[in-house]
Amino acid sequence: MLVNNNLVSHSDDESILAKKGGMTKNSLLFVCIENSSRSQIAEGFAKELGLDAVSAGTVPSTHVNPLVIDAMREVGVDISANKPKNLTGEMIDGADLVILTDASLEKSLPGDLRKKMRKKVVVWNFPDPQGKPIEEIRFIRDGIKAKVASFTKDPL
Repeated sequence: MLVNNNLVSHSDDESILAKKGGMTKNSLLFVCIENSSRSQIAEGFAKELGLDAVSAGTVPSTHVNPLVIDAMREVGVDISANKPKNLTGEMIDGADLVILTDASLEKSLPGDLRKKMRKKVVVWNFPDPQGKPIEEIRFIRDGIKAKVASFTKDPL
């Protein structure tokens, strides 16, 4: 476990869940900036595995990235009905684990939200797919898929 700017970053996601003794309702919260790409991908894969998950953004977009929707359809996961949501304190309170999809999010979080998630944060470092070609989005998607799969023994 690494401590960085008051947020806790765990390098072994699987061991975190083992210590928690299983998942509970709304236990995973995936956070990115616009909630239009990375966090939507993660939420889609988590739900596909039967995990309780939600996603949100610090500055939500008006829509999910269409290329991300296409990339997810390629692997049989439909997120076309998803809508970007604003990150709230209630979402953080309802989560057992908060996953930031990019370390740069730490700096953009308001202090009250950062304090709420202090002991249940995992930080991933995935590039933002916004404006990237589908080939790069597929690479990011596959990396997120592997990280989400580490939360369970079931392969995606």
